[in-house]
Amino acid sequence: MKKTLVLGASTNPSRYSNIAIHRLIRAGEEVVAVGLREGVVNGITITSEMEPFDDIDTVTLYVGPKNQPVYYDYIISLRPRRVIFNPGTENPELFQLLNENGISYEAACTLVLLGTDQY
Repeated sequence: MKKTLVLGASTNPSRYSNIAIHRLIRAGEEVVAVGLREGVVNGITITSEMEPFDDIDTVTLYVGPKNQPVYYDYIISLRPRRVIFNPGTENPELFQLLNENGISYEAACTLVLLGTDQY
């Protein structure tokens, strides 16, 4: 089982990050979550702290480019295998930092990847 960090997680059921948590769990993925506000979604605690999670395979981003710089060092410190830039989160500056640190990335939609068995 791979561990996914949902970065930009929300307790609002209409937010894509919230839907992603539900779908990742349904797909059998282990999920951890960081958001602006703490809460619980489908049994997953959302922390507002940049926790030093171990064994993160994938970071799926739900944070817009202008709000991402505060997370750059955090994402790199987790040493994920990949970062998924969901629609609207694409960021060439972060693409370059990930390249420099040997972390792969893709501009894709986590929900589509899950729905087409490509996650």
